[in-house]
Amino acid sequence: MIKLLSPSAAPPDADTQAPVWSIVPTEQGGRLVLEGTWTVPKGGVPTFDAQALKGLKSGQNLLVDANGVSEWDSALISFLWDVEQATTTAGLTFDVSILPDPTQRLLALLPPTPPAAAPSQFVRQNLFTRTGEATLNALEETGVLTEMMAQSTLGALRAITAKSFMRGKDLLNDIWRAGPNALLIVGVVNFLLGAILAFVGLVELRRFAAEIYVTDLVGIACAREISAIMTAIIMAGRTGGAYAARISTMLGNEEIDALQVFGIPISSYILLPSIISLSIMMPLLYLYGTLIGIFGGFVVSMSMMDVSPTGYWISTFNGVELKEFVFGFIKSFFFAGFIALAACRVGLKAGRSAADVGVAATRAVVIGIVGIIAMDAVFAVLANALGI
Repeated sequence: MIKLLSPSAAPPDADTQAPVWSIVPTEQGGRLVLEGTWTVPKGGVPTFDAQALKGLKSGQNLLVDANGVSEWDSALISFLWDVEQATTTAGLTFDVSILPDPTQRLLALLPPTPPAAAPSQFVRQNLFTRTGEATLNALEETGVLTEMMAQSTLGALRAITAKSFMRGKDLLNDIWRAGPNALLIVGVVNFLLGAILAFVGLVELRRFAAEIYVTDLVGIACAREISAIMTAIIMAGRTGGAYAARISTMLGNEEIDALQVFGIPISSYILLPSIISLSIMMPLLYLYGTLIGIFGGFVVSMSMMDVSPTGYWISTFNGVELKEFVFGFIKSFFFAGFIALAACRVGLKAGRSAADVGVAATRAVVIGIVGIIAMDAVFAVLANALGI
């Protein structure tokens, strides 16, 4: 903070005096007299009334006298800038020749008038333009994902012959994170879903004295739809979000750029272990989740049905055919590939700031869940057409 003392120094109590200003007429025009403490904490920024310049004629001089200012900061500069704009509008000369040098230098940094507002860059496009852009973007993303899938497939083939840049350590780490680490949450969710299906089915089937068919209900629902979808949704939120966050963090830390400089293909070094690990573990997690879901239905049925445990399992094995497990197994494999590809693509498209990491993770989860539901609908149509 810079302190200015007038030639006739005021007593210390004057330092807390509120900022005041006045215009005194002179032969050359007028003198703007400033007094008091011109600081933001003590007095704020006073308002200059341009009507005070009406007594002055165009071409005259307005001299600024700050000898009565005891203390000042940016509040004084802001006030003087307002005065300068008002004098320019009134056709007066703004004279700051007797102000201290620091004040004059700060005022010289400001433009005489506020800069004009930049015109809005927003252009409203018509429906056809927006539809065309959305279509082109969708086709571009489809092409990029197809290229990533092709590169990953070639990388997997090269990995078999030990000619890939993929490290075995990275693959094992991703397999561990995508498989054994997810057993608990996959098991809990599928167990509860199987129990819910059994409870709801028993309540409804009891009306028709057909409680035994709850075994078919739980077994077919878990093997064909529920376990595959729920396991995929869990992995999209757990593993897919982690993939996107990890790759976007590497992008922000310029690790991706470093790999490209050294000529190391990203598809083999980073994407391939993630895609292979999830594609291997997702079908296995589906089988695990299906068995746990059927067991959850068994636990609830034993507490509500008058049937032996052996009879329940025999009815389940007779009612659920092997093709139901095969169908769910194939779906889970495609779900895994989609989740991994989408998460990696979102991570590579993310920005380089810390906030973009969270945005990429959220976007990967949303895209993964929506894509899983859409793919399951396609599989349902195909199964109906093929009679599966």
